[in-house]
This record gives sequence, structure tokens and C-alpha cells, in this order.
Amino acid sequence: MFKIFFISMISLVTVHAQLTVPALSPSSKTTQTVGLTEIEIAYFRPSKRNRIIFGENGIIPYNELWRTGANAATKITFSDDITIFETPIKKGSYAILTKPGKSNWEIYFYTYTSGNWNSYVNLEPIASFTAKNIKTSDVIETLLIYIDQITLDSSQLVFSWDRSKIVVPLKFDTHKKTMASIEKTISGPTDFDYFQVALYLHEAQKDLDRALEYIQKVTKNKNALFFQVYRESLILADLNRKTEAIVAAKRSLELSKKAGNKDLARLNERNIKKWSK
Repeated sequence: MFKIFFISMISLVTVHAQLTVPALSPSSKTTQTVGLTEIEIAYFRPSKRNRIIFGENGIIPYNELWRTGANAATKITFSDDITIFETPIKKGSYAILTKPGKSNWEIYFYTYTSGNWNSYVNLEPIASFTAKNIKTSDVIETLLIYIDQITLDSSQLVFSWDRSKIVVPLKFDTHKKTMASIEKTISGPTDFDYFQVALYLHEAQKDLDRALEYIQKVTKNKNALFFQVYRESLILADLNRKTEAIVAAKRSLELSKKAGNKDLARLNERNIKKWSK
């Protein structure tokens, strides 16, 4: 009898050990590259579920410290030094706590040590910021933290839930890091390296004379490709050397047609017409 009971208990424990249920506030991890910097955000996403979220009658009162998510402290990691609201932030991992307010939110960054958000409450943040509480027309059901408005050297860290949207500007010294990599590589570059450097400098609108120097190291080759010569024409045009830009565009047009690239052929034709005026 005891043996039967013991076996039954083992079976019951096994059943319980296999039990899985969906999380009310599921975990989320998002990674975004801005310029040459990688940003990772790890947090838990609570949902509105017909509740009042912020304010006097909400589950998150105004002007009280909040872990900015559920279950654990929200964690953000930067692979390089960045700037937030003109405040320099060293590369590394940070816990984000906030104080939501009716008009503004206070945002606090702490050196990340654990997921226990209460461990940060009595600590001095390494940086704090004030950001406007933007009221949205649409309701965001589930808390969303993401990176938006990405350029080569800037982006936005956005917190969005219910009808509140908080935007925090981020800046990156992409140009300095890129140029350091360029200087290291340029001692023995290939045509591909020269093209990549010229492409970057042109898109960043930095040192266009140097961009032209590098692209022409590629396009002087009789085997230059249509898109490389196309880039040369754009750089020349931005330097206001329209006559030379037209010559390059005509060459790119011919190469585009030979390569069967109708899209770039059309762009070249359009630019030739525009620069000829």
C-alpha cells in the first residue's frame, strides 16, 4: 500500500514539474545597431488589460519610482560610449528606473548589478534626465521600449504604454570611431575598402573632398562597377562640380544598361537631366 502511495506521489510531482503557463508580463530582449554601436534592451512587458495605468487612480502613481516594466529592473546595454541629453554615458549596462509624471517623466540610470530593482532605490543614479510625457491618440496595450529615428550618429530611446510616449535622444560618436577604423585599414586598402569609405563619408556628408579622392581610386579602374561610378557622380554633384558629375553619370548609365540594372539607369538619366539645367 505504501509502495503504491509513493509511486502515486512521484507521478504527481512529475506532472507538476512539467506544468507551464503563459506569463502575464512576458520577457523581451531587443538589439539595435546605431552607427557602430550596439544597444540591447532587456525588460518585462506588462499589459494594460482594461486598467488605468498612470496617475492618481492608476497602478503606477505619478511621481513614484517605477522599475519601468514588470518582474525585474529594466536593463539597457551600450557597446560604446554615448551621449544622452548632452550627458556622456560610458559603455556598459544600466538599470533604468523612472518616475512617471503627468507632464514629464524623470528617468534614472544606475550601473546595472542585478535584476532586483529595489536594490537601486536608495542609490544615487549615475545620470538622470527629464523628458516630456507625450499624450498619444492611440492606446498601446503592452509596454514597449524601443530604439527609433535611427541615423548614422543618433537615435531615440522610446518608452510607450497606454497613451504615454517618452522620447529620450541618444547621440553616438560614430564618425570618430569610423575614421579610426578607416585610418587603420587605409594603409593597405582594396577597391572595396575605398568604396566603403567613400560611401560612408558621402552619406555622413563629412569631408566630401576625401570621399571623392577615395571613390576615384576605384572608378579610375576600367573594370569599375556601375554603382561605384554612380556614387562618384553623386559626390561630384554635391561638390557642385556638375560638368564632371554628368560625365560620371553618363558612364554609370552605360554600365548600368550593360549590367541590366534598370533602376540605376533611370536614376542616372534623371540626374543627367537635372544637372544639365
